[in-house]
Amino acid sequence: MRFFIDTAEIEDIRELHKSGMVDGVTTNPTLIARSGRDMLKTIAEICALVDGPVSAEVSSTDTDGMVAEGTKLSKIAQNICVKLPTTWAGLEACKHFSNAGIATNMTLCFSPSQALLAAKAGASYISPFIGRLDDIGQEGMELIQSIATIYANYPDLKTEILVASVRSSNHVVKAAELGADVATIPPKVMRGLLSHPLTDKGLAAFLKDWAGTGQSIL
Repeated sequence: MRFFIDTAEIEDIRELHKSGMVDGVTTNPTLIARSGRDMLKTIAEICALVDGPVSAEVSSTDTDGMVAEGTKLSKIAQNICVKLPTTWAGLEACKHFSNAGIATNMTLCFSPSQALLAAKAGASYISPFIGRLDDIGQEGMELIQSIATIYANYPDLKTEILVASVRSSNHVVKAAELGADVATIPPKVMRGLLSHPLTDKGLAAFLKDWAGTGQSIL
């Protein structure tokens, strides 16, 4: 499973990219607003930092507006993935970009039927928001399972499952168990994937014992 970082904070992306674990980046209008920076400049800087797909989202709600904005975004860099809402207008824009060979990420997916329509429109990625489903008492991972089953039934569908609205390490692990192609992960959750108290405890014990020998490898 590939890891995308869900943020518009350049320093977080730069730091995590050093680990070799960052395969792409997703942004949205909320994340750009939180950064307090110019959208186009921020997206361009992110594209220069990472080689993988960088999702940049349109703000228009009509097809023509989405196509115009998405076309402008796609010219920022070769690794831009135009992010579109899962609406009828979004599907029409998705089909336009698919025909033009421009990568797309259909966002705000909350049902298997939406995911099926996005795949038929030629979306590169579908982004099911599992955390937001959990928030309203539904099981977000059931949506991932359903989409995975549907896509597996039809090998001609090339859309990849990009698990979004990830809130915890458990979300990432469950998504991997279900065969999701990508998880887009906030920096805090990404760092938490490596954390375990027994690792910290064991390392502290090893270091203490080694210090007691008075030896040095170097």
